[in-house]
Order: sequence, then C-alpha cells, then structure tokens
Amino acid sequence: MVTLRDLILEDAPALQRIYSGGSVRYTTGRACTLGEAQDKIRTALARAAENPCQQWTWGIAVDGELIGRIALRRRAPVVASLSYIFREDTWGNGYATEAANRVVQFAFSTADLARLEAMHHPANPASGRVLVKSGFTRTGTSDRRSEDGTAVPFQVYALNHS
Repeated sequence: MVTLRDLILEDAPALQRIYSGGSVRYTTGRACTLGEAQDKIRTALARAAENPCQQWTWGIAVDGELIGRIALRRRAPVVASLSYIFREDTWGNGYATEAANRVVQFAFSTADLARLEAMHHPANPASGRVLVKSGFTRTGTSDRRSEDGTAVPFQVYALNHS
C-alpha cells in the first residue's frame, strides 16, 4: 500500500536514489547529487507554504520506505500539471497508478482545481498507461528540446473535473 507524505530534509539520500539510473533516463538524463536532492526538498517545502499554494509535493512511501515523488504544479488558477518519478527497482507494481489516483482526488476535492495536465517521454509508454488508468485522456504531443537540440514529441494528457 502506498503512503503519500510530506518530504523532510532527511529524505535527501532516498530522493537522490530516486533521481538516478533508469528513473532519470527520460527527464534530466543524469543522476542528482545529494545537494540537488536537498534543494528539491527545500524548494518543495517553500512552494507548499505559498498562499495560494503553487505546488504540492509528496513523497511516496511503501512500508515506510521512500520510493518516489509526486507533485502538482499550479499553471493557472484552476489548472495544474501532474508529475511523478519512482525509483527504478519499484516500477511495475502499481505504485504510480495508486499515487496518481490519490493526487487526482486531492486536486479536485481539496485543491479545487478544474483541470490537470501531464506529459511523458514517447519512449516511456508505461507512464502513459498510468495516466490513462488515472482518468487522463491523451490530447496530443508537445515538442520538447533534448540536450542535443533535437525535438522530442512528448505525449500530452489532460483530465477535467466533471
């Protein structure tokens, strides 16, 4: 069973492990340092304290062990983007779908958002399956520049509160 909880600075080594290996293949392409993990946590805590809140970030734990991070970032007053990342050795267990479903429920009930958006790298179809299982619909593609300057057509999804 997945638990969503606030991140704390002591989570930095676990977050550093999450942002490594195959987990960063379709994001930054490189592992983060311990200092970068600490900065991610500090930024998440600061953004959560803003009024109105601009970003909600949770650590994803299973049996007390931090295995991922999931966030909502406000893009407009009632629109937010959903993102998540999991430690590579935890993929394929349904944790992403469970966490995404909980965050969708929070977005529409507690955060009073009307629309969620998300995207994933085209070579990561598992992330698209998570979004579809969580109620999202694919709406198209959005070209994102890779480090070598080539355009990569990320798959774009949306979910409107009904």
